[in-house]
Amino acid sequence: MRLLLVEDDVEIAAQVAGALRAEGYGVDVRHEGSGAVDAAIVGSYGLLILDVMMPGMDGWEVCREVRRSGLTLPILMLTARDSVDDRVRGLEDGADDYLTKPFDARELLARVRALLRREQAMKTGVIQIQDLVIDSRAKRVTRGGQEIHLTPREYTLLEALARNVGRTLTREVILESVWDSEDHTENAVNFHVTSLRKKVDAGRETKLIHTVHGFGYVLRSGEEKQV
Repeated sequence: MRLLLVEDDVEIAAQVAGALRAEGYGVDVRHEGSGAVDAAIVGSYGLLILDVMMPGMDGWEVCREVRRSGLTLPILMLTARDSVDDRVRGLEDGADDYLTKPFDARELLARVRALLRREQAMKTGVIQIQDLVIDSRAKRVTRGGQEIHLTPREYTLLEALARNVGRTLTREVILESVWDSEDHTENAVNFHVTSLRKKVDAGRETKLIHTVHGFGYVLRSGEEKQV
């Protein structure tokens, strides 16, 4: 898998590229935005890692131009600015994720893996997290090769958690965005999560579905635990 890194700070670029290469990724580095769009178009990259604050053509402009070209590769934005407005701007310009400097290399790698998994799932319809496999086209779930039979709501909930691996989904988000239902309460969410855990995690040494007390639920691949 080849990645394109666009970062004007030579030292940071070397550190990020080194961490990625140590994980087996091929990395091409650009230090300015002006040539990044053409490089992304002709390079057949699996992921674009893009610094926001660059002289001349900044990361936001690069992101917009990449999307205007029709490219759908995942884009991870890097920035030292952590305002909500900046994050919203990047996402509206077509970015898929946002990482604030300074960051731990483990978090960077976890974000990269999550974005690549998501992209693969969109292409094939299959989401795989450890030994859990979700075929979104056939609506079929297996773990360790054994089929798991889920109700429609359990399946929808599991797929949403898997597509957002490492991110907490609040009970409100599950009710409004995952189920799109006004007929259920937060207690119903708790009930379905409990039932889903029995089917997915019961008897397994590695538990995938976790409660984030006071917030909601998250599916962890194991890569995010140390972030």
